[in-house]
Amino acid sequence: MSDLVVEAKELTKVFQMGEVEVRALRGLDLGIERGETVAIMGPSGSGKSTLMNILGCLDRPSGGDYLLDGENVAQMDEDQLALVRNRKVGFIFQSFNLLPRASALQNVELPLRYSSISASMRRQRAKEVLEMVGLENRIGHKPSELSGGQQQRVAIARALINQPSIVMADEPTGNLDSKTGKEIMELLLQLNEEKHVTLILVTHDPDVGAQLGRIIHIRDGQVDSNPSHRVQDRRD
Repeated sequence: MSDLVVEAKELTKVFQMGEVEVRALRGLDLGIERGETVAIMGPSGSGKSTLMNILGCLDRPSGGDYLLDGENVAQMDEDQLALVRNRKVGFIFQSFNLLPRASALQNVELPLRYSSISASMRRQRAKEVLEMVGLENRIGHKPSELSGGQQQRVAIARALINQPSIVMADEPTGNLDSKTGKEIMELLLQLNEEKHVTLILVTHDPDVGAQLGRIIHIRDGQVDSNPSHRVQDRRD
């Protein structure tokens, strides 16, 4: 029996650019099972970033249904979306999106500030996830005092603080050199194996895509079902 954590049915997304209507998603269907590692790839303008924003509850579709962990979030308002996103999704951005004047610990704590967890418990959990990503000795450092790879590790720790069932990443190695990018990918795949987190990445890099269990190609706002891009699962 399949265990779909992400299920999209006939998703559409239309943007109004002045008098021009841009159809970014055109009736897209998609299913991702719990614990999968998936790369979303496609040319610029294919709709992959729009899709990722909807899957990560950062935006809503214009039409269709989107079930996240069995819950239809397509018609939710902004406040409801924010609650679901904070509870179930950890999002990692290419540009890190860290607060420049806050320490690594404070950046990681941030998602918990919207919960009822006490300040001492927030600090404890932030320290634990920073240790998990190998930054236990950098908790007091600000982003400007960290390397690009360390900043991305802080961003990963922040994404994990709420113990999400899904981690989504938009070009997580895009601003990193190849060695650091490899280390970040190893960390993400380790989290998938050890914590059974579902991992969904948008990437332009075929070497990154090849490390994941499945590649979904997006073209013209739809899943490109023509090529066969299944790769060997790392756990096989």
